Amino acid sequence: MTIDTGIIGGSGLYSMPGFERTEEISLDTPFGPPSDPYVIGTISGKRVAFLARHGRGHRITPTELNFRANIWGFKKLGVERIISVSAVGSLKEEHAPEQFVLPDQFFDRTLGRVSTFFGDGLVAHVSFAEPTCHPLMAIVHDACQRAGVTSKLGGAYLCMEGPAFSTKAESNVYRSWGMDIIGMTNLQEAKLAREAEICYCTVAMVTDYDCWHPGHDAVTVDQIIATLNKNAENAAKVVRLAVEAMPAPGACSCKSALKNAIITDKSKVPAETLARLEIIVGKYFR
Repeated sequence: MTIDTGIIGGSGLYSMPGFERTEEISLDTPFGPPSDPYVIGTISGKRVAFLARHGRGHRITPTELNFRANIWGFKKLGVERIISVSAVGSLKEEHAPEQFVLPDQFFDRTLGRVSTFFGDGLVAHVSFAEPTCHPLMAIVHDACQRAGVTSKLGGAYLCMEGPAFSTKAESNVYRSWGMDIIGMTNLQEAKLAREAEICYCTVAMVTDYDCWHPGHDAVTVDQIIATLNKNAENAAKVVRLAVEAMPAPGACSCKSALKNAIITDKSKVPAETLARLEIIVGKYFR
Protein backbone atom coordinates (compact mmCIF):
# COMPACT_ATOMS: atom_id res chain seq x y z
CA MET A 1 0.00 0.00 0.00
CA THR A 2 1.43 3.38 -0.98
CA ILE A 3 1.85 6.28 1.46
CA ASP A 4 -0.01 9.14 -0.19
CA THR A 5 -0.36 11.49 2.79
CA GLY A 6 2.14 12.91 5.26
CA ILE A 7 1.17 14.52 8.57
CA ILE A 8 3.46 16.97 10.37
CA GLY A 9 2.55 17.36 14.03
CA GLY A 10 3.42 20.63 15.74
CA SER A 11 3.26 21.88 19.33
CA GLY A 12 0.79 19.77 21.27
CA LEU A 13 0.43 17.13 18.54
CA TYR A 14 3.24 14.63 18.93
CA SER A 15 1.19 11.56 18.04
CA MET A 16 -2.14 10.80 16.38
CA PRO A 17 -4.99 9.24 18.41
CA GLY A 18 -6.74 6.65 16.25
CA PHE A 19 -3.57 6.20 14.23
CA GLU A 20 -2.80 2.49 13.88
CA ARG A 21 0.97 2.24 13.81
CA THR A 22 2.75 -0.37 11.80
CA GLU A 23 6.40 0.69 11.85
CA GLU A 24 8.90 3.47 12.38
CA ILE A 25 11.37 4.46 9.69
CA SER A 26 14.57 6.39 10.42
CA LEU A 27 15.90 7.97 7.24
CA ASP A 28 19.37 9.22 6.47
CA THR A 29 18.99 12.14 4.07
CA PRO A 30 21.57 14.11 2.04
CA PHE A 31 20.75 17.04 4.36
CA GLY A 32 21.17 15.26 7.67
CA PRO A 33 18.62 13.64 9.98
CA PRO A 34 14.92 14.59 10.07
CA SER A 35 13.36 15.72 13.33
CA ASP A 36 12.31 12.20 14.33
CA PRO A 37 11.64 8.79 12.82
CA TYR A 38 8.63 8.74 10.49
CA VAL A 39 5.81 6.74 12.02
CA ILE A 40 4.02 4.76 9.33
CA GLY A 41 0.49 3.53 9.93
CA THR A 42 -3.11 3.76 8.85
CA ILE A 43 -5.95 6.20 9.42
CA SER A 44 -9.37 5.02 8.25
CA GLY A 45 -7.65 2.23 6.35
CA LYS A 46 -5.33 4.60 4.45
CA ARG A 47 -1.58 4.48 4.90
CA VAL A 48 0.02 7.71 6.13
CA ALA A 49 3.37 8.90 7.48
CA PHE A 50 3.51 11.00 10.67
CA LEU A 51 6.44 13.19 11.73
CA ALA A 52 6.74 15.08 15.01
CA ARG A 53 8.13 18.42 13.78
CA HIS A 54 10.01 19.27 16.97
CA GLY A 55 10.83 15.65 17.81
CA ARG A 56 9.05 13.64 20.47
CA GLY A 57 9.54 15.45 23.74
CA HIS A 58 9.71 18.79 21.86
CA ARG A 59 13.52 18.93 21.67
CA ILE A 60 14.13 21.13 18.60
CA THR A 61 13.61 24.89 18.35
CA PRO A 62 12.08 26.41 15.19
CA THR A 63 15.50 27.80 14.22
CA GLU A 64 17.16 24.41 14.64
CA LEU A 65 14.67 22.48 12.51
CA ASN A 66 16.14 20.63 9.55
CA PHE A 67 13.34 21.52 7.15
CA ARG A 68 15.12 20.10 4.09
CA ALA A 69 15.62 16.71 5.73
CA ASN A 70 11.99 16.59 6.91
CA ILE A 71 10.51 17.30 3.46
CA TRP A 72 13.08 15.20 1.58
CA GLY A 73 12.15 12.28 3.85
CA PHE A 74 8.48 12.59 2.96
CA LYS A 75 9.41 12.66 -0.73
CA LYS A 76 11.54 9.55 -0.28
CA LEU A 77 8.57 7.77 1.29
CA GLY A 78 6.44 8.59 -1.76
CA VAL A 79 4.20 11.12 -0.01
CA GLU A 80 2.24 13.29 -2.45
CA ARG A 81 0.52 15.68 -0.01
CA ILE A 82 1.31 17.02 3.43
CA ILE A 83 -1.08 18.28 6.09
CA SER A 84 0.97 20.39 8.49
CA VAL A 85 -0.53 21.03 11.92
CA SER A 86 0.85 23.99 13.88
CA ALA A 87 0.12 26.04 16.98
CA VAL A 88 -0.12 29.77 16.22
CA GLY A 89 -0.94 33.09 17.82
CA SER A 90 -3.83 35.20 16.58
CA LEU A 91 -3.30 38.69 15.17
CA LYS A 92 -7.01 39.39 14.71
CA GLU A 93 -9.85 39.47 17.22
CA GLU A 94 -11.91 37.24 14.93
CA HIS A 95 -9.47 34.34 15.25
CA ALA A 96 -10.14 33.21 18.80
CA PRO A 97 -8.31 30.47 20.71
CA GLU A 98 -9.39 26.94 19.71
CA GLN A 99 -10.26 28.11 16.18
CA PHE A 100 -8.35 26.86 13.14
CA VAL A 101 -7.06 28.94 10.22
CA LEU A 102 -6.06 27.40 6.87
CA PRO A 103 -3.75 30.12 5.51
CA ASP A 104 -3.23 30.60 1.79
CA GLN A 105 -0.43 33.17 2.14
CA PHE A 106 2.85 33.46 4.05
CA PHE A 107 5.07 36.38 5.00
CA ASP A 108 8.69 35.64 5.88
CA ARG A 109 10.28 37.31 8.91
CA THR A 110 12.91 34.63 9.54
CA LEU A 111 16.63 35.30 9.50
CA GLY A 112 18.52 33.43 6.80
CA ARG A 113 17.03 29.97 7.22
CA VAL A 114 17.74 27.57 4.38
CA SER A 115 14.47 27.15 2.51
CA THR A 116 15.53 25.64 -0.82
CA PHE A 117 16.93 22.35 -2.05
CA PHE A 118 18.73 24.15 -4.86
CA GLY A 119 22.21 25.58 -5.16
CA ASP A 120 25.59 23.91 -5.67
CA GLY A 121 25.37 24.24 -9.45
CA LEU A 122 21.64 23.75 -9.93
CA VAL A 123 19.30 26.77 -9.99
CA ALA A 124 15.49 26.64 -9.96
CA HIS A 125 12.90 29.33 -9.27
CA VAL A 126 9.49 27.87 -8.42
CA SER A 127 6.30 29.91 -8.52
CA PHE A 128 5.19 30.70 -4.97
CA ALA A 129 2.45 33.27 -5.52
CA GLU A 130 -0.05 30.69 -4.23
CA PRO A 131 2.02 28.86 -1.61
CA THR A 132 -0.55 26.29 -0.49
CA CYS A 133 -2.55 23.66 -2.36
CA HIS A 134 -6.13 24.91 -2.72
CA PRO A 135 -7.75 21.52 -3.52
CA LEU A 136 -6.10 20.04 -0.40
CA MET A 137 -7.19 23.06 1.67
CA ALA A 138 -10.80 22.56 0.56
CA ILE A 139 -10.76 18.94 1.74
CA VAL A 140 -9.32 19.93 5.12
CA HIS A 141 -11.76 22.84 5.51
CA ASP A 142 -14.67 20.48 4.88
CA ALA A 143 -13.20 18.12 7.50
CA CYS A 144 -13.11 21.00 10.00
CA GLN A 145 -16.78 21.68 9.41
CA ARG A 146 -17.71 18.03 9.82
CA ALA A 147 -15.66 17.85 13.01
CA GLY A 148 -17.46 20.88 14.42
CA VAL A 149 -14.29 22.99 14.52
CA THR A 150 -14.60 26.67 13.64
CA SER A 151 -12.17 27.37 10.81
CA LYS A 152 -11.31 30.05 8.30
CA LEU A 153 -10.36 29.12 4.75
CA GLY A 154 -7.59 31.51 3.73
CA GLY A 155 -5.51 34.08 5.57
CA ALA A 156 -1.94 35.29 5.97
CA TYR A 157 0.55 33.46 8.21
CA LEU A 158 3.50 35.57 9.37
CA CYS A 159 6.52 33.33 9.99
CA MET A 160 8.88 34.82 12.58
CA GLU A 161 12.27 33.56 13.73
CA GLY A 162 11.67 32.87 17.42
CA PRO A 163 12.10 31.18 19.76
CA ALA A 164 11.09 34.29 21.76
CA PHE A 165 7.67 35.68 20.95
CA SER A 166 7.04 39.14 19.44
CA THR A 167 7.36 42.48 21.13
CA LYS A 168 4.16 44.53 21.26
CA ALA A 169 5.63 46.92 18.66
CA GLU A 170 6.28 44.03 16.26
CA SER A 171 2.86 42.49 16.91
CA ASN A 172 1.10 45.77 16.16
CA VAL A 173 3.11 46.25 12.96
CA TYR A 174 2.12 42.77 11.79
CA ARG A 175 -1.52 43.62 12.49
CA SER A 176 -1.19 46.82 10.47
CA TRP A 177 0.06 44.71 7.55
CA GLY A 178 -3.14 42.65 7.66
CA MET A 179 -1.56 39.42 8.90
CA ASP A 180 -3.98 36.90 10.41
CA ILE A 181 -1.80 34.58 12.48
CA ILE A 182 1.81 34.26 13.59
CA GLY A 183 3.99 31.16 13.87
CA MET A 184 7.59 30.04 13.52
CA THR A 185 7.78 27.08 11.14
CA ASN A 186 5.44 26.76 8.16
CA LEU A 187 6.98 29.11 5.58
CA GLN A 188 10.04 26.90 5.04
CA GLU A 189 7.94 23.74 4.92
CA ALA A 190 5.68 25.25 2.27
CA LYS A 191 8.59 26.40 0.08
CA LEU A 192 10.38 23.08 0.22
CA ALA A 193 7.18 21.11 -0.37
CA ARG A 194 6.57 23.19 -3.49
CA GLU A 195 10.11 22.48 -4.75
CA ALA A 196 9.57 18.79 -4.02
CA GLU A 197 6.25 18.95 -5.94
CA ILE A 198 4.27 17.86 -2.88
CA CYS A 199 0.85 19.39 -2.18
CA TYR A 200 0.95 21.28 1.13
CA CYS A 201 -1.67 22.66 3.52
CA THR A 202 -1.29 24.27 6.95
CA VAL A 203 -3.78 23.65 9.74
CA ALA A 204 -3.03 26.55 12.09
CA MET A 205 -4.47 25.97 15.56
CA VAL A 206 -4.96 29.25 17.42
CA THR A 207 -3.59 28.88 20.93
CA ASP A 208 -3.98 32.47 22.16
CA TYR A 209 -3.92 36.06 21.04
CA ASP A 210 -0.48 37.50 20.38
CA CYS A 211 0.83 40.16 22.78
CA TRP A 212 -1.06 43.00 21.00
CA HIS A 213 -4.27 41.89 22.72
CA PRO A 214 -5.28 43.68 25.97
CA GLY A 215 -6.05 40.35 27.65
CA HIS A 216 -2.80 38.68 26.63
CA ASP A 217 -1.00 39.09 29.96
CA ALA A 218 -3.95 37.61 31.85
CA VAL A 219 -3.58 34.26 30.07
CA THR A 220 -2.03 31.63 32.34
CA VAL A 221 0.22 28.72 31.40
CA ASP A 222 -2.52 26.34 32.52
CA GLN A 223 -4.97 28.00 30.11
CA ILE A 224 -2.51 27.75 27.22
CA ILE A 225 -1.84 24.06 27.94
CA ALA A 226 -5.58 23.38 28.14
CA THR A 227 -6.05 25.08 24.76
CA LEU A 228 -3.13 23.14 23.27
CA ASN A 229 -4.69 19.88 24.43
CA LYS A 230 -8.13 20.79 23.08
CA ASN A 231 -6.60 21.89 19.77
CA ALA A 232 -4.64 18.64 19.50
CA GLU A 233 -7.83 16.65 20.12
CA ASN A 234 -9.67 18.62 17.42
CA ALA A 235 -6.73 18.39 15.01
CA ALA A 236 -6.74 14.61 15.32
CA LYS A 237 -10.45 14.55 14.39
CA VAL A 238 -9.89 16.89 11.44
CA VAL A 239 -6.92 14.93 10.10
CA ARG A 240 -8.82 11.64 10.40
CA LEU A 241 -11.81 13.02 8.51
CA ALA A 242 -9.59 14.66 5.88
CA VAL A 243 -7.61 11.47 5.25
CA GLU A 244 -10.84 9.48 5.12
CA ALA A 245 -12.20 11.80 2.41
CA MET A 246 -8.95 12.08 0.47
CA PRO A 247 -9.26 10.95 -3.14
CA ALA A 248 -6.47 9.18 -4.95
CA PRO A 249 -3.73 11.66 -5.94
CA GLY A 250 -4.63 13.33 -9.21
CA ALA A 251 -3.56 16.16 -11.45
CA CYS A 252 -2.54 19.28 -9.54
CA SER A 253 -0.26 22.16 -10.46
CA CYS A 254 1.82 21.38 -7.36
CA LYS A 255 2.91 18.17 -9.08
CA SER A 256 4.62 20.06 -11.91
CA ALA A 257 6.08 23.00 -9.98
CA LEU A 258 9.56 22.36 -11.40
CA LYS A 259 8.49 21.87 -15.01
CA ASN A 260 9.52 25.37 -16.08
CA ALA A 261 11.49 26.33 -12.97
CA ILE A 262 14.90 24.76 -13.64
CA ILE A 263 17.14 27.45 -15.15
CA THR A 264 20.54 25.75 -15.27
CA ASP A 265 21.78 24.15 -18.49
CA LYS A 266 21.22 20.50 -17.67
CA SER A 267 24.58 19.50 -19.12
CA LYS A 268 26.29 21.78 -16.59
CA VAL A 269 24.75 20.38 -13.40
CA PRO A 270 27.37 18.69 -11.19
CA ALA A 271 26.84 14.94 -10.88
CA GLU A 272 26.99 15.11 -7.08
CA THR A 273 24.22 17.73 -6.93
CA LEU A 274 22.06 15.77 -9.34
CA ALA A 275 22.53 12.60 -7.30
CA ARG A 276 21.52 14.40 -4.11
CA LEU A 277 18.31 15.71 -5.68
CA GLU A 278 17.49 12.69 -7.83
CA ILE A 279 14.16 11.99 -6.12
CA ILE A 280 13.11 15.61 -6.68
CA VAL A 281 14.46 16.54 -10.12
CA GLY A 282 15.34 13.18 -11.66
CA LYS A 283 12.32 12.99 -13.95
CA TYR A 284 13.38 16.25 -15.62
CA PHE A 285 16.85 14.93 -16.44
CA ARG A 286 15.97 11.55 -17.95
